[in-house]
Amino acid sequence: MVMGTTAGLLAVIVVYLIMMVVIGVYYSRKNENVGDFYLGGRKLGPIVTAMSAEASDMSSWLLMGLPGVAYLSGCAEAGWTAIGLAIGTYFNWLIVARRLRRYTVKANNSITLPDFFSNRYHDKSHALMAISALIIVIFFVPYTASGFAACGKLFSTLFGVPYLPAMIVSAVIIVAYTSLGGYLAASTTDLIQSIVMSLALVIVVIFGIKTAGGLNTVLENANALDGFMTLFASRNPADGTSSPYSALSIVSTLAWGLGYFGMPHILLRFMGIEDEKKLKTSRRIATVWVVISMFVAIFIGIIGYSISKAGAIEVLEGSSQAETLIIKIAMLLSQHGVLAVIMAGLILAGILACTMSTADSQLLAASSSVSHNLLSDCLGIKMSQKTSMLMARLTVLIIAVIAVILACNPNSSVFQIVSFAWAGFGAAFGPVVLFSLFWKRSNRNGALAGMIVGGVMVFVWKFLIAPMGGIWNIYELLPAFLCASAAIVVVSLLTAPPSKEIVEEFENI
Repeated sequence: MVMGTTAGLLAVIVVYLIMMVVIGVYYSRKNENVGDFYLGGRKLGPIVTAMSAEASDMSSWLLMGLPGVAYLSGCAEAGWTAIGLAIGTYFNWLIVARRLRRYTVKANNSITLPDFFSNRYHDKSHALMAISALIIVIFFVPYTASGFAACGKLFSTLFGVPYLPAMIVSAVIIVAYTSLGGYLAASTTDLIQSIVMSLALVIVVIFGIKTAGGLNTVLENANALDGFMTLFASRNPADGTSSPYSALSIVSTLAWGLGYFGMPHILLRFMGIEDEKKLKTSRRIATVWVVISMFVAIFIGIIGYSISKAGAIEVLEGSSQAETLIIKIAMLLSQHGVLAVIMAGLILAGILACTMSTADSQLLAASSSVSHNLLSDCLGIKMSQKTSMLMARLTVLIIAVIAVILACNPNSSVFQIVSFAWAGFGAAFGPVVLFSLFWKRSNRNGALAGMIVGGVMVFVWKFLIAPMGGIWNIYELLPAFLCASAAIVVVSLLTAPPSKEIVEEFENI
């Protein structure tokens, strides 16, 4: 790229990043206690609730991971994943959001998910709180690392700078506004970032179709590839052949939707809305945005093939390269004048938005687990409000440093890291959330068993069972979720029923 184009793109991105930090500084003065820092005092409106939940959900996976998968292997895996996520999004808002908002207030005004589990089951031993806090740290640190890695790939590919310093600078910006402004800053920036992400998707599609030679050309090229445009076959990019996408694979991929019931950073948005009656509006906004954005992201992968075939960008091989597709398109767009540079800058800011909107929420959830749940509640360390706020911000920094260390490998796949962390939360927390909200007979022992079984089974299935291949090679979330659910039911029924006080509290909800 010529120097002027590079400077223009960098200027747009810098302005965007400065705006995020300014928001963090602004909201830093509104955090009077840790409740405000971690849950914003339950003051979010329906639009901010909806868009911040979905922006924090999508991560760099939306603009990098999903188009990359579609570019390499066609519509099957990407399409069924998107369908599963759309269904999961809708039902999470429909059946979990309102009851969780109401129950967390009733359960001693719980401000984190570990708080809720402990207060819901009146767990005086704090075992539920400690285990759930550890699970959040275990799975959120690599999840956050994938976001930092995406930022590093962006700047490295765009400006030709070394990956490591680019990734570290990105992490510093995210940590700055998150540690300053907390939940309110994260939610407000997420709303802005969802708008930027939407603009980026629209610009890429319009420019991509034009560059590829028109919509008809895009569809003709895609249809000419064996198994590329069907939901029932998967293309092997290595040799150009396709194989059937089995019913088992479809069910396994749809299981992505189960993950929503256990995502701490999304569930926190339900807990933070000012009025539970407004969740219906939030549900409609969130579901429509998710369906449209994922469809467009997959279509970008389809368009990308035609752009490669036209010679406008090189052929991208392997998942790590394919995930830079949208960056390549933005760089191509930037060569067409000043206005194009600004639009390309918006696309790149959109990639940052995807990453930052998730990373900030994850940092907050992980920080609350360590400083609020482990140190204060479990270990009984007494801290003043000022010291608690300082510890919360310090924890954000420490967790970010660990994530930076894990993100040092530039060849890691964003899609694969997100996939594993998503399974971890979905299996460890999803069944516990659902049973705690909807089954009166569930007890503390059952919840603890489900949490441990779900978390452990994700590792067991991923690294021991799935490599066996055949019918065992399915997404680890599905079997782990089922095992966790069974553990909750069996252990709850084999141990003492919940106390009368717990049952009455449940029935009042």
